[in-house]
Amino acid sequence: MSSTSSPDRAVSSPATLRKVVAASMIGTTIEWYDFFLYGTAAALVFNRLFFPASEPLVGTMLAFGTYALGFVARPLGGIVFGHFGDRIGRKRLLMLSLVMMGAATVLIGCLPTHDQVGVWAPVMLIALRLIQGFAVGGEWG
Repeated sequence: MSSTSSPDRAVSSPATLRKVVAASMIGTTIEWYDFFLYGTAAALVFNRLFFPASEPLVGTMLAFGTYALGFVARPLGGIVFGHFGDRIGRKRLLMLSLVMMGAATVLIGCLPTHDQVGVWAPVMLIALRLIQGFAVGGEWG
């Protein structure tokens, strides 16, 4: 066996380990808070903003469907990030997943509504929710 270890497997000092744990906890808390906020917005306003042509109940169910997509994409993100994490390093992919989650969240906040761009608004919302779920799955993987 070799006595050298990869940077991802290096033994850290207790202070460094505390920083890593704190950063991971903060990142996870922010991601779950984002999912909580998205669920609230899906229940209250997304049916009118992204699915106004539908009946109110159908629009709300479609909005919750976009919420569910974030959970559906997680296993795929875990598989992909887990596979590539073994090859190129988990630290890089953890950073990539955090950037992907943050970028998708910001872009969801900037999305135009159905009144502005038509059917492209829900299509973009669905794509960004899939990216968010993929990123969260990658972080857990």
